Amino acid sequence: MRLVIPLVLLIVGIAAGGAAGFLLRPPVDENEASDATTKDLPKPQEDESEADADLSYVKINNQFVVPVIEDDRVSALVVLSISLETNAAETSAIYDREPKLRDAFLQVLFDHAYMGGFDGVYTASPAMESLKRALLASARNIAGAHISSVLITDIVRQDV
Repeated sequence: MRLVIPLVLLIVGIAAGGAAGFLLRPPVDENEASDATTKDLPKPQEDESEADADLSYVKINNQFVVPVIEDDRVSALVVLSISLETNAAETSAIYDREPKLRDAFLQVLFDHAYMGGFDGVYTASPAMESLKRALLASARNIAGAHISSVLITDIVRQDV
């Protein structure tokens, strides 16, 4: 019985608040309602170049796991997700070369870890830019010059 009165008051309060909000809302003009639905949609950029319109992003399917070695033992694991920015017409060619790309990326990532790239503040701009440059050079060696950028979409370091 002690819980019934507060529960009834809660339900009545919620119902009264909802009814007051519904009845006191401002009137909606039909012209504004149709404009509001189109106003919220993003407008296409008219000065967008054709090169930007033809770009596509290819996500490399599995994450990369890189061990960080200190004193001849694994001290941490770094997990990365990588995507490639390329021409829309080249996406299937990228997927066809994915095993070679994974192999090359792993070699670059292992070298980066060996040189201490994942120590300290490993997400600082200079460290990330050097890693991305090395990954981009490796990707262009395998898949061609139509790859315009390497995107590191996720990066996590787990100390062991």
